[in-house]
Amino acid sequence: MERLVRPALQAILEAVNGIETATSGKTLADFSSNWLLRHGVQRGIEIISEAVRRLPSELQQSQPQIPWAQIAGIGNVLRHEYHRVSDTIIWNVVQNHLPPLKAAIIPMIAAHKDM
Repeated sequence: MERLVRPALQAILEAVNGIETATSGKTLADFSSNWLLRHGVQRGIEIISEAVRRLPSELQQSQPQIPWAQIAGIGNVLRHEYHRVSDTIIWNVVQNHLPPLKAAIIPMIAAHKDM
């Protein structure tokens, strides 16, 4: 399991960076009206969700301000209950939850640079 930590952290950071790039300068209305943007962002969040599941609990506990269980769970919603996904909720995740996640992941990557 330990050997999967760095690739999982890298996958999270890559997905967050991609979402940031894709949504830069966009509004909720832009997001809602662009099928490709919506689905690309949702896929990025799915990747983040799956990668978070690979992080050991002690690593997650080192950043208690991050809602790890909710991050892991949103992937299931996106995959299995896609008909209930709200653009407003996803946009809120992008705007308010991904920046703190990124801030938490960067020092984790630095700490696991040899793995």
